[in-house]
Amino acid sequence: MKPFVRNSLFNAFSIFFLSQVLPGVHISGGIATYLFGGFALTVLFILLKPLLNILSMPLNLVTLGFFSFLTNVIIFYILTVLVIGISITSFTFPGISYVGFVIPPIYFNTLFAFVLVSFLQSICVSFLNWLID
Repeated sequence: MKPFVRNSLFNAFSIFFLSQVLPGVHISGGIATYLFGGFALTVLFILLKPLLNILSMPLNLVTLGFFSFLTNVIIFYILTVLVIGISITSFTFPGISYVGFVIPPIYFNTLFAFVLVSFLQSICVSFLNWLID
């Protein structure tokens, strides 16, 4: 029970962090939506991810494991369908320039917004797990 609650809180915090960092992640409803979203994401990871990994095993073998990352994208799409207050939309990264290093403005359509959110969420949760261990 303790790991489930911890993962739910980590997922809730990662959703909060992503909504603050990325302009394409919109949360309406306050702290209850964050907590319910973290709980729903944990349940989806526990129940749906093993099933999706088994179903996508042929694609994982062909792509040498890259498609397993896209199962997280599918789970985030299902999260936005199940939890009304969470939405991920397309956005434009404004770009940065620092000491001669330039990142130009980049447009992320909805698919790549889901990919970026999935990637950053996994990094955030991994970092929180590293802090606890």
